[in-house]
Amino acid sequence: MTGRRRTARPSPFTAAASAALCTAAAASLLTGCGVLPGDAGGSGEPLKVMTWAPVGTKATNMPGMPAMAVAFGRALNADGGLDGRKIEVVTCNEHNTPTGAANCARRAVDDHVVAVVGSYSQHGRAFMAPLEAAGIPFIGGFGVSSEEFQSTLSYPVNGGQPVLLAGTGRQLAHQCDKVSLVRPDTLPGDTMPILLNAGLKSGSREEVSDILAAEDATDYSAQALEALEDAGADPRLPARIGTEAARAKAAKGCVTAVLGDRTETFFDSFRRVETEDQKVRISSVLGSVSQGLVNRTGGKDGPFEGAYVTSWYPVSSDPLWAPMRKVIAERAFDDDRIDPDDVGVQTTWIAYTVFAEVVKSLGDQEITPGKIANALDKSDGIKTGGLTPDLSWRYQDMRAVGGFPRIVNGRVHFQQVQQGRLVTEGEGAMDMTRTLELAPAMN
Repeated sequence: MTGRRRTARPSPFTAAASAALCTAAAASLLTGCGVLPGDAGGSGEPLKVMTWAPVGTKATNMPGMPAMAVAFGRALNADGGLDGRKIEVVTCNEHNTPTGAANCARRAVDDHVVAVVGSYSQHGRAFMAPLEAAGIPFIGGFGVSSEEFQSTLSYPVNGGQPVLLAGTGRQLAHQCDKVSLVRPDTLPGDTMPILLNAGLKSGSREEVSDILAAEDATDYSAQALEALEDAGADPRLPARIGTEAARAKAAKGCVTAVLGDRTETFFDSFRRVETEDQKVRISSVLGSVSQGLVNRTGGKDGPFEGAYVTSWYPVSSDPLWAPMRKVIAERAFDDDRIDPDDVGVQTTWIAYTVFAEVVKSLGDQEITPGKIANALDKSDGIKTGGLTPDLSWRYQDMRAVGGFPRIVNGRVHFQQVQQGRLVTEGEGAMDMTRTLELAPAMN
C-alpha cells in the first residue's frame, strides 16, 4: 500500500523479594511488609482479575502484558496475597479486533472479575460498554484508545498515546525543521498528527507531514520515500546543489514512525531507500521502539543509533525498576514473553501495583468492583515507587484536555539511543498536560 496524505483535523515473593519491595518501588504491594497466609482477610474465594492483550496477530502484539500479570499474581500469592487474600489472574487474547475486545470484556463480566488490570486494546468502544454495564473498573490500560481517558470507570496510569505524541512533537521541535509522521491508517491513528502538531507548535514548527500506512504491511518503501522527501531529503534525486549542502538540508529533517510492531518493518524499508547524502534524523515512541528492538537490529551499529524516543516512564535501566526485574527473575520461570524493557510489561507492573494498594486500602471489607472504583475515585494519591507521579482520579484531578479528560499523568521522559542504549536525553521528564490543553479537541 502506498502512503497517502490526510489533512489533520481541528490513549511468595521470597523473604528477600518482599524486603526489596518494602524498600523500593513496589513498597505498596505488601501491607506492613510481611503478610502471611492465614492473616486477617485471608478467607474466602480468591479475587479474580483479568488482563487482556493481542497475541499472535498480524499487527501489534503484547504477549508480555498478560504474562507479567500472571507473574505478579504468583508473587503476591506466594507471599500470602493481599492482606491474606489470594488473587486469580485470568488472561484473554483480544486478537486486535473489536469482536475480540468485546468478547474479553464479556468474559470478564461472566467470570465476575473485580477489575481489569494492565491491559492493551485499541478498541475502547468495544470493551468499555460491557465493563461499564457491569460496573467493573479498568485500571492501567496501555492508553491507545480514547475511551480509556473518557470513561469514569477507567483509571489510566499514564497519558497514553496523547502525551507520547505531544511529547514527541516537543522533543523534535528543538531538533528538526521539517517532520514526517508515518502512522497507521486506523481510527486511533487519525488523532496522531493532531497530537504531534500540538508538541511541534510549542517550538513554533510547521505542521507534520501526515503519511498513512497499513498497520500489517510487510514493506513500507513507498512511505519511506515519501517521508524522506517531505522531511527535506529525496534519495530519488541527485544532490544537485552539492553533497555537503544536501547533507546539511537533510540533517534538519526528521522522520518519526509510530506503527507498533510494524515500526521495525518500516525502518527496515527506510534503511534500504535512504542514501548517505540524504540521511535524516529518526524518532518514535516507546512501545513502537524498545531496547530489545535496538539490540536485535545491531545496537550502536544499527539503524536506531541516535534515534529520539519518547516514553511515559524512566529508562528501563533505572534502579526504580529493580523490584519488577526481581519478580520477573524469580516468578516468571524463564517465560520469554516478558521483556522488562518493554513498555507494555512496565505498564502492567504499575497497574497491578495500583490495584494491590487500593485493595489493601479496603481492609477487611468484601472486595467488589464497586468498592474498588469508589476507593480509586476518592484516593488522594497512590504511589508507584517513583515510576509515575502519585496517581489520583478525583474530580479535581481531571484535566481540561479535549477528548481526554482523565489524563491525570501527563509526564513523559525524553530518551535517545546512544551507543546502542536508550538513555535519558535533554530535558528529561516533562509534563505535557498544558500543551494538550491547548490542542484541538479530538472527539
